[in-house]
Amino acid sequence: MNSARASTPRHTEIPTLVRVKAGALDRVGVYAARHDFHEVTVLFSEGFDESLLGRLTQGLTSAGVRISHQEPVGSIEFADATCITHRLPANTKAVIGIGGGKALDVAKYVGFLAGLPYLAVPTSLSNDGFCSPQSSLAIAGRRRSMASAVPFGVVINTAVCLNAPRILWHSGVGDLVSKLTAVADWKLAFHARGTPVDDFAALLSDASVYQFIARPIHDLEGMKLLGTALLLNGISMSISGSSRPASGSEHLISHALDAISARPRLHGLQVGVATYLISLLQGENSKVICDLFEATGFWKAIAEDPFDRSEWMEAARLAPDLKTDFYTILSSRDCLLEIRELLDSDPYLQNCFAA
Repeated sequence: MNSARASTPRHTEIPTLVRVKAGALDRVGVYAARHDFHEVTVLFSEGFDESLLGRLTQGLTSAGVRISHQEPVGSIEFADATCITHRLPANTKAVIGIGGGKALDVAKYVGFLAGLPYLAVPTSLSNDGFCSPQSSLAIAGRRRSMASAVPFGVVINTAVCLNAPRILWHSGVGDLVSKLTAVADWKLAFHARGTPVDDFAALLSDASVYQFIARPIHDLEGMKLLGTALLLNGISMSISGSSRPASGSEHLISHALDAISARPRLHGLQVGVATYLISLLQGENSKVICDLFEATGFWKAIAEDPFDRSEWMEAARLAPDLKTDFYTILSSRDCLLEIRELLDSDPYLQNCFAA
């Protein structure tokens, strides 16, 4: 697909260091030393597993890498992230973030503000944020996507991620499959509004999903496939210079839920259900998505803790207006009546919502 607008050459950021395997956590120090990062700052999730943090610090020390500063991350407020930046020692050569999404988002932004290489060490695979060119931070309590940079390095220890709660894996599956509806929305925006489409970024995003679908199993190899796929989603955003290859109307519904829900859920759980719903509106990919959710146990996980139906209807109403100049299937027509009927009639969606 070619854009109707002229394009200009663009430098694409991609990670220089990538390790996705069991045991990678213990070798972060080796990887850092190879790139002359001999003085580092470590930011980790508040309440983080001490044994995992110990493995990281031991590996750094053994490789001759000095931790000049480390601290837990308990807040995703923009102001707090900037304060951490001011506390970085002058001799810091790189920032390492380890843990869940909040710590990784803050560490990524701190590295970006400081102009330092950033190494992401996720300990679960609940979404694609660990390798995206944005950081999800809060301003006055509301989440915002802040321009950041793709990490210099991504180190995924598949055994550690496999040991994380399975609901985090389900969340990662939900966020991954959303690329199908996001790309469909992107192409719809091209035909309706002339929104530029980067063909390679769209292809990469689609391909990452099917790579995982070929073997959607909760084991070490499945973790490697999911981690790699989510990593490629982040790179697709860097290639296109926008969130379009990874985020469409399904993400708008999730963002609206974050704002109005009495109990917002994991990002990927919300996005996953919204993806299936949007695929029905788009008229494509529904069976692929449904079969994957059946194979991974995603549907069962949602049914065990269903969503509030009224909140979802309100989120669907708010979603089209959340982002200006962001055309999706929700922009093409008033979908509320269709959505209400689908929530009532589709057998899979019926199990996702409490009365």
